[in-house]
Amino acid sequence: MMGRRSCLVEHRVSGVGVLDKSMAVLAAVEAGAGSLAELVVATGLSRATTHRLAVALESHGMLRRDASGRFVLGWRLVGLGRSAAEGQGLVSAAAPVLRGLRDATGESAQLYVPDGDHRICVASLESPHGLRTIVDVGAVLPIGVGSAGRVLLGELEGSRREWLESVGQREAGVASVSAPVHGPDGTVVAAIGVSGPIERTTRQPGRRYGDAVAEAATALEAAVGLPPGAAPRRARARRDGAAR
Repeated sequence: MMGRRSCLVEHRVSGVGVLDKSMAVLAAVEAGAGSLAELVVATGLSRATTHRLAVALESHGMLRRDASGRFVLGWRLVGLGRSAAEGQGLVSAAAPVLRGLRDATGESAQLYVPDGDHRICVASLESPHGLRTIVDVGAVLPIGVGSAGRVLLGELEGSRREWLESVGQREAGVASVSAPVHGPDGTVVAAIGVSGPIERTTRQPGRRYGDAVAEAATALEAAVGLPPGAAPRRARARRDGAAR
């Protein structure tokens, strides 16, 4: 089965050396490194430091060993991820909305939240098609690239448009359409959208999926607290879009 997987691992520096190095080890395991030798190459750390940090992370449940002795992500991360998602409330509210969006468009649907210079995929549903985009939950992507990243940067602020499209901007052969999700105070707290291969979405994916994506954003806003006036703005923008 063919698929396009989107994943970007970047190491960020906080200034706390041991924490940055520990996160580098976790990121390397997430990216597929498992043996100590592979972790050393992926992180650029010394063998002794890599081993010490990996064993420490294992003792805290952040890493574990598989049957062959390779390091893999630990079960403790599952609980932490679930707690983080439940604490936000946004992810649980997004589940039925993403399902409806995926079914309405036939394309993979994702929800992103901003995190500094990056965006994080916090919910994702794959298209039923064999050729599809695959964005893993937890994937860290650039915030200024792709329709979702541009939405989170506020590109639609002050605009009458309600969605953005991108074609081959972040990844060759992939197109996407995204819309902003506003919090109770009217600020953009997330971006919801669909992505798929250009062969199916065409180079004008907004024409096919824009309305469905905007409606999904409205539904999610309603589930988490719609800001005053957002619904009328969306309705006007949708009418304007139909007239273009």
